[in-house]
Amino acid sequence: MNINTKALAALLILVGGAIVAAYTIGMKQGGKPATAQSSMDSTEVSVEQAQQQPKNLFPNDQANAEARFTHFRVGNRNVKGMVADGNEVWVGTSGGAIRYDLNKENYKLYDVKNGSLISNGVFHLSKVRDKIMVGTYGGGMSVYDPKADSWKNYNIPDGLADQFVYDIDEDEQGNYWIATWSGVNFVPGGKMEDSKGWKTFTVENTKGGLPNDWVYGVEVGRNGDVWFATEGGLARFDKHQKWTNWQHDKSGNGLGAAYEKVKDDIAFSNDPAKASKHHATQKAQQGLDTVKVGYNPNYIVSMIVDTDGAVWCGTWGAGLSRFDGKTWTTYTTKEGLPGNHVFMLKNSKKGRFWIGTNKGLARFNQDGKSFSVMNQKSGLYADNVFSMAEAADGSLWVGSFGGVARLSNLKL
Repeated sequence: MNINTKALAALLILVGGAIVAAYTIGMKQGGKPATAQSSMDSTEVSVEQAQQQPKNLFPNDQANAEARFTHFRVGNRNVKGMVADGNEVWVGTSGGAIRYDLNKENYKLYDVKNGSLISNGVFHLSKVRDKIMVGTYGGGMSVYDPKADSWKNYNIPDGLADQFVYDIDEDEQGNYWIATWSGVNFVPGGKMEDSKGWKTFTVENTKGGLPNDWVYGVEVGRNGDVWFATEGGLARFDKHQKWTNWQHDKSGNGLGAAYEKVKDDIAFSNDPAKASKHHATQKAQQGLDTVKVGYNPNYIVSMIVDTDGAVWCGTWGAGLSRFDGKTWTTYTTKEGLPGNHVFMLKNSKKGRFWIGTNKGLARFNQDGKSFSVMNQKSGLYADNVFSMAEAADGSLWVGSFGGVARLSNLKL
C-alpha cells in the first residue's frame, strides 16, 4: 500500500483532526487571566477562568467531590499519546510533541519546523530505559535523549518496517519490539544503531502467525510472551518462538462483541473500509462487507496486559475484550461502557484500570463488573479519549480531540 492511501486511512481512524500550522495552547484554570511564553518560540499561552469543581466528576462518587480540572487547548488536533516522566508530562498531538514542566508550568513544542521530528503526527509516546520514544504516522520513530537534549530519528533506511509507528515495548532480555503498519520490528538488545541486526515479522514470514501486518500495539506479558494487537486479531509470540493468534467468534466466545449486540450503539457511520482497500478486505474476510458502519471486531485499536497476566483488547466498535489465556469476556455499552470504540487502556499506579472510549472515560470498578464513567459534562475536554498519563503530582492527564483535561485532587 502506498503512503497516500495509508495517510487517508489514518485520517479516518483518528477521527479527524487537521494539522494546523500555527501552534497555540490555551489553559483554563482558576485565577485572573495571564499570559506566559514558551522557551522555544513566541507563542502566547492564554489562561482563562473556568469552573473548578465539576458537579459530577464521577456521578454518585462523594469521595471525589473536591476534584479539580484544568483544560489545555491544542487546537484542531488529536492527542493520541501521553507519558509522564518525573516532573514532566509529554503530550503527543497531530501537530507535534509537547513537553510540559509541572514545576514551571510551561512547555516546549517539538515538531518538523524546529527539526525535532520528521512528522508532526504523533501516535505513541513512552519512556523506554532513559529515552522518550515517539511513534509517528508517516515519519518513523523519533527518540529524545533528555541528558543530551537531542533527537535521533529512525525510519525505513535505519531498519524500521514502516514509516507508521504505533507502539514500542522492551522485553526482559532488553530486546525492543516495535509495532508498525508493515509488521513488527525486533531489535536485539535494543541496539537501535545496529540496523543489520534488526528483524521484521510479517504475515508472510510467520506463515500467518502474525494475522495482519497492520500492528497497533505490542505488550510484553508473562513467561516471555509478547502480545500484538493487529487489525486481524490478537497474536502471541511465546518463549518457544511459537506464534498463536485469536479472532472474533460469531458465537460470542472470541474477540469482540457480535454485531447484533452492538449495532444500535455504533457511533461512527464513516467506516474506514470505505476509503481503504486494506480495511475493506479485513471486513470482507469476516463476512462483514455489508456492514457499512464503524464495526470490525478483529480490529484491535488498544491493548494492555494486566497484573494478573490477562490481555485486554479495545476494538473498533465491538467493545472491550479480556482474554485470560483460555476464556474471552467482552464488555460493551450493554455492560456499562460509555462507548464501544475503545481507543485507550491504562493501568494506574494504584491498580485502577482505565478505558478511553468514543463517549467518555471509564474506570473499571473493584467489584469486577461495573464501570464509573466520566465525560465532557463532568470535566473532560471532550468525550473521545485517546490517551492518558499519571503525573508525579498525582494528577491524571486525559487526551482527546482538541485538548487535554488535567484532573487533580482525585481519590481513586
